[in-house]
Amino acid sequence: MNNTRANSRTAMSASKFTLLCNSHKCRAKLSGFAWVTACCHVFCDQHGSEEFSRTPAICPACSSMLSGKLDVFRTELAPSEQFKAMVLVGLQPETVLEISHKALNFWTYQVNQERMLMEYNLSRAGGQVLQMEKYMIQQNQSKELELNALRGEIASLKKVLEEYKGKYNEVLERLNERNRQYQKLQGLLDSLRMHTLGTGEKDHISHPFTTGSVKQRSPHSSPSFLAPEGDRFFSLGPENAKAFFQFSTPTRDRAQSFIKKN
Repeated sequence: MNNTRANSRTAMSASKFTLLCNSHKCRAKLSGFAWVTACCHVFCDQHGSEEFSRTPAICPACSSMLSGKLDVFRTELAPSEQFKAMVLVGLQPETVLEISHKALNFWTYQVNQERMLMEYNLSRAGGQVLQMEKYMIQQNQSKELELNALRGEIASLKKVLEEYKGKYNEVLERLNERNRQYQKLQGLLDSLRMHTLGTGEKDHISHPFTTGSVKQRSPHSSPSFLAPEGDRFFSLGPENAKAFFQFSTPTRDRAQSFIKKN
């Protein structure tokens, strides 16, 4: 009685479970027809037909020999109502219960196997996660070391940059000083040129006879000359002109005596 209740509970929990192909390459949900074995494994119709067409048949899941006539057979997972009504008809209740018990054991085994497989995959995934975490920690440490090295290099480059900036500012200050000196010398040179040009113009004005800069005057006016002081002019009146020419012309007696001596 207790076994019947346990089997019923298992059947209720297993009813929510969907059979999967036990082939590691497939793992597809089963529907329609499937291949079941005496070692409690089930396979989809395609892989079952491929595997169990050979002789002797070997279970792909556990490598068990399936040499018996009923060790493997093809069954319909969703039989018709007529099949359900007639498959166990005429059998003893003990036989019906035994068949049901073995069928439930098959489902229990499949559920436990799937649970164990899921736990194995979970533990394997957990191990991979731990390895990945360890790898990530190592990578983070190595990257942190590289980052520290790069930070040190950046700091040294900043120092070099500051030194070059200081040298650049020093050279720029020297260049500005040289430019100021050049501007000052240029100003002095320009002032000397202006002074030289001014002196030349004054000399040019103070020697009119050599340069031909005497102003034209009317023939009836007395000639004008530049005074030694600069720009002031003086004119010779009639009396002064007569005395000037008398002073500058030698007498006739002196001229004749000079001729006789010669």
